[in-house]
Amino acid sequence: MRLDGKVALVTGAGSGIGKAVCLRLARDGADIVAADLNAESARSTAEEVQALGRRALDVRVNVADVAQLQAMVDAAVAKFGRIDILVPCAGVVQIKRMLDITEADWDRIYAVNTKGLFFTNQLVARQMVRQRSGAIVNISSVSGRGPRPVQAHYASSKAAVISITQTAAAALAADGVRVNAICPGVVETPMWDQIDREAAAELGIPMGEMRKQRLSSIPLGRLETAEDVANAVAFLVSEDASYITGQTLNVDGGWHMN
Repeated sequence: MRLDGKVALVTGAGSGIGKAVCLRLARDGADIVAADLNAESARSTAEEVQALGRRALDVRVNVADVAQLQAMVDAAVAKFGRIDILVPCAGVVQIKRMLDITEADWDRIYAVNTKGLFFTNQLVARQMVRQRSGAIVNISSVSGRGPRPVQAHYASSKAAVISITQTAAAALAADGVRVNAICPGVVETPMWDQIDREAAAELGIPMGEMRKQRLSSIPLGRLETAEDVANAVAFLVSEDASYITGQTLNVDGGWHMN
């Protein structure tokens, strides 16, 4: 129970990586604020946390709305009195050729992946600075590490997450707040099911072909689980990582060795 007494706020908590992070941190002893656009999914995750013997609060939030983010932080502090850990997992993706991306496509991706993540960091960090302690782990993507011809808007939004992480780490270190990022690879979640469907339609390839191609490039020879990401998060928010800040960790089975 190495996180006993800690309070963790997780966005995108209703499914996929966000849900896995909530359950892993709860098993490590943390109380959980499970925030998601889907209120029912957030509530379901909170109930699973409570079944593990930890306290939980579920919050419906659209991370692209800064007023809703502030209300989420206020609700978390009102219930638990503090926020020790932040893991913003909320994200959206789209497969589309660069020349076909519209302004609306761009704005939707950036509103959630970049604006939403930045202001979640900012608002929670204000509370952490008052506490003089905290750990943030931002969820980027290996797509933010290099060119993605059919994900230009998504890839650049995730590259921005890495920059935000480094900037926040430098800005907050003197106040006792650590900020790191994780770049997952091909994670078996509903988001990758969406990627497969959109890739098939956009590129004219069979369903599952993109996943198959990615798997062939992964040295460890298997696709990633949401729990693989959650395990890395659990390390980075723990005291075992107390001297680590401003870093971006690939958790991708060796797909990108940089």
